Amino acid sequence: MKSWSVTQLGEPIDVVQLVEGDVPEPGAGQVLVRVLAGAANFPDVLMCRGKYQVRPDLPFTPGREVCGDVVAVGPDVARAAVGDRVLGLTTLPYGGFAEYALMDQSTTHPAPASLDDAQASCLFIGYQTGWFGLHRLARIQEGETLLVHAAAGGVGSAAIQLGKAAGARVVGVVGGEEKAAYARQLGADVVVDRRQEDFVGVVKEFTEGRGADVIYDPVGGDVYHRSTKCIAFEGRIVVVGFAGGEIQTAALNHALVKNYSILGIHWGLYNTKNPGAVDRCHQELCTLADSGAIDPFVSQRVSMDGVPAALQSLGDGKTVGRVVMEHNGIGR
Repeated sequence: MKSWSVTQLGEPIDVVQLVEGDVPEPGAGQVLVRVLAGAANFPDVLMCRGKYQVRPDLPFTPGREVCGDVVAVGPDVARAAVGDRVLGLTTLPYGGFAEYALMDQSTTHPAPASLDDAQASCLFIGYQTGWFGLHRLARIQEGETLLVHAAAGGVGSAAIQLGKAAGARVVGVVGGEEKAAYARQLGADVVVDRRQEDFVGVVKEFTEGRGADVIYDPVGGDVYHRSTKCIAFEGRIVVVGFAGGEIQTAALNHALVKNYSILGIHWGLYNTKNPGAVDRCHQELCTLADSGAIDPFVSQRVSMDGVPAALQSLGDGKTVGRVVMEHNGIGR
């Protein structure tokens, strides 16, 4: 089979190489899928650079999030059968930017018929993270104000749609007019171009001085510190990641005097700590997708030969929405 392989660490455009190899055999509890679509995520870029908390041995094929048809199952598989169209996480080193990928049955879920292959490949990581962060942790309520940073990215765009589906008023923060237009298209009530405006002032004006009830922060660093200037009384800051490159230090005395909570979301842990909650979340997301309340927006669909450039664009912050490899062959 053909696959994109990382043989040394560095920028994706430099280190992702097309190779030919054997189709892997599924082991116990694993399924083999023919990849229909593979969604690019920022952790894919970080793994290429060797800067993610998960550091697979070299060589490996990136692409953690896929939609595919099950073509073989290993021993002790009860959640999937040959012919099923599924979505979920791949099992490294056999990631999704290939013709075939391996998946553990525990992170394999039915793909909703309401979504095409590219959309279905995007329904897992970003939307699950958003649902757990906003609902299970922050307990977002109808009528509350949600502030979403990096609102044009994969995680942020999912949070906008989930916030609107929950009945919240959503403020999205982006960098640049193209990303601002995309956040508006997703349904954000107010969009702040951080290159032109101070989001702290906009949030205070929008909420008549109250501040945001929930802040969803995949950026960290100074963005987190400035967010504490516009968090509401009894507000909740959900720490999703540190895409800005700086891991901030929280001033707990400030959280005390303003009565707000700081919540960390490492969604991947739920797959081992509480897989039943992940299953229930998937069912809820499928219901929302079937009703049209959430609609994964794929801004760029590339063929298999476009994977290195697509990953590099994602790593350079030049993409909006989701970038997905649709498996329609090399060069076609």
